[in-house]
Amino acid sequence: MMITLRQLLDYAAEHDFGVPAFNINNMEQGLAIMRAADRTNSPVILQASRGARAYAGDLILQHLIKGLAEMYPHIPLCMHQDHGNSLTTCETALDYGFTSVMMDGSLEEDGATPASYDYNAGITAKVAAMAHARGASIEGELGVLGSLETGQGDKEDGHGADGVLSEEQLLTDPDEAVRFVKETSVDALAIAMGTSHGAYKFTRQPDGDILAMHVIEAIHAKLPNTHLVMHGSSSVPQELQEIFNEFGGEMKQTYGVPLAEIERGIRSGVRKVNIDTDCRLAMAGAIRKVAQTSKSEFDLRKFMKPASEAMEALCVDRFERFGTAGHAGKIAPLPLSEMATRYQSGSLAPSIHN
Repeated sequence: MMITLRQLLDYAAEHDFGVPAFNINNMEQGLAIMRAADRTNSPVILQASRGARAYAGDLILQHLIKGLAEMYPHIPLCMHQDHGNSLTTCETALDYGFTSVMMDGSLEEDGATPASYDYNAGITAKVAAMAHARGASIEGELGVLGSLETGQGDKEDGHGADGVLSEEQLLTDPDEAVRFVKETSVDALAIAMGTSHGAYKFTRQPDGDILAMHVIEAIHAKLPNTHLVMHGSSSVPQELQEIFNEFGGEMKQTYGVPLAEIERGIRSGVRKVNIDTDCRLAMAGAIRKVAQTSKSEFDLRKFMKPASEAMEALCVDRFERFGTAGHAGKIAPLPLSEMATRYQSGSLAPSIHN
């Protein structure tokens, strides 16, 4: 059963847990996530980037999500556009059945050039009005995703800032966040605090100098009723790196966002946690293992089945660690028409506290 991001995160906030948002590109990933959700009785956020939509095709993704929802009718499922770069990208996502969109106006439409505050707030407000009229949810982003170590934003699916960024760009300002939420009416706010896309987030175990969790806490203090989002939040587990390298990979030592820090964020208003690299790494390691240990194997299913199982195990762990487990059966999703009525009446307006 389909659910909007707003309704799911409202419930998560009421019950003090976070929801992992897993990126998908194909059937095997979708099945892995839904099997994990079924095992743990967890609501689900599946999200697709522009790159994923181009890879799989909008019509294929539409039917995949519909099929997954029908296979697991007891699991509330939010389909989310990740890092939308324009009103058109977000509008076409909704046309294909997405129940939530992200308008990432922190970068201009090219997905590489850091944008001004006025551009970001202006385009995000337009997408919010369009999405809310349909009953769908919107996530915005303030601040530019990137590393406090390097000052750069790694690209994922062609999305990421070019050049070196200032600390002011890399850390969301709490006062500006209040203004942004008020001016845009976003349902969730992604903030910048030193995380980046991809596997190579940190060259050492992150501390307060390169992972600014205090920014989340400061924003939550000013916006206690706004749902916060952590992007670039894969943990890049050491054991998955070791499997990948044991079977022919060449990944240099790297560090992701520790699960303990994500749990700290959840205690300070983080309700959505984006995870992609961990899923890719789990699957890639399993595929490499088959390729190395069964060199005569050419049946693709023999590669994809253990890969999907490895991703499923990772998803189970995240559902349990973030407190999502056990809540699927307690949520009754509302139709988009009802959500649209609530937006129109003002009952779903963002709550601002200075």
